[in-house]
Order: sequence, then structure tokens, then C-alpha cells
Amino acid sequence: MTVIKINAITVPAGSGDELAHRFAARAGAVDGAEGFQGFELLKPTDEREQWLVVTRWADEDSFQAWVSSPEFAEGHRSAVERAGGEAPRPVSSHSELWSYEIAGGSAG
Repeated sequence: MTVIKINAITVPAGSGDELAHRFAARAGAVDGAEGFQGFELLKPTDEREQWLVVTRWADEDSFQAWVSSPEFAEGHRSAVERAGGEAPRPVSSHSELWSYEIAGGSAG
């Protein structure tokens, strides 16, 4: 059964482009993870400050294995950190992880 993980990230006005840039810089980092099925970064189109990182996994064990992996830790470091520099300032002020499973929908 597919498991959906949504990281709701609060991004103050003016910082969204930087968040998108950081995600683009590590595009594909999760693609090879066992059980990974897909990813989207959703940008708000209204006045909300919550950006959503939506991932789909074959099961909870696959997601937990990814979160516990060295690849996860490495993927969440900036390019500057990987090169030996200091971490950039955080873009977000808060985040929380939501978990869902598919209960219905359409094929279309």
C-alpha cells in the first residue's frame, strides 16, 4: 500500500525562491531509494507560507529506511557543507511531517 509523506514547511515571504533552488540542487537524490515512488515540491499560489514536499513510498518501512540512510543525511546537507564550508542559514521557520495512505480516488 502506498504511503504518502508530506513535509509542510513554513517559509517566510521572500524565501521561497531559495527553498526551490535548494531542492533543485539536490534533484534526484531520493530517486534510487528502495520503495520510492515519486516526489513533488508544491509552492503556494495564495498568501500561505506553507510549501509542501510530497513523497510517495511503497510502504512505511521504505520511508523509514530512507530517513535512516546515510544518503538522506548527505542529501540534506548543502553543497557548501559538502565542500567543507559552513551551513547556509535555514530558509524555513517551521516544518512538520504528515503521513497519509490512499483511501480512494481515480485512475485518471
